[in-house]
Amino acid sequence: MRVASLALLTLTLMGCPKQVETRVAGADDDQLTTYEARLEELRSRGSAGDLSCPDQCTLSTQTCGVAEDLCGVVDRHPDRADLPQRCARARESCAETTDGCTRCRTR
Repeated sequence: MRVASLALLTLTLMGCPKQVETRVAGADDDQLTTYEARLEELRSRGSAGDLSCPDQCTLSTQTCGVAEDLCGVVDRHPDRADLPQRCARARESCAETTDGCTRCRTR
């Protein structure tokens, strides 16, 4: 009887194991949103029009780095049709800032 009571008490204290939801897709969605916000911030800085050539090239490097990070997240989800266009937009931002850097260097 005592063993049964001890077993029941142990089960009661331990409870049932809880199922923990792993939000990998949710975490990646959050990361994509963060990257897109950063790209928007960089676009805004670039559209001010008063950047020096070194600043434009730094902006380009930063933009392309964020774009590649974003596309890396997209690559982890080949089954999601909503993501490739987000990568394409990010790479377009990279190309635009790279063009700005190249233009200022050839002046």
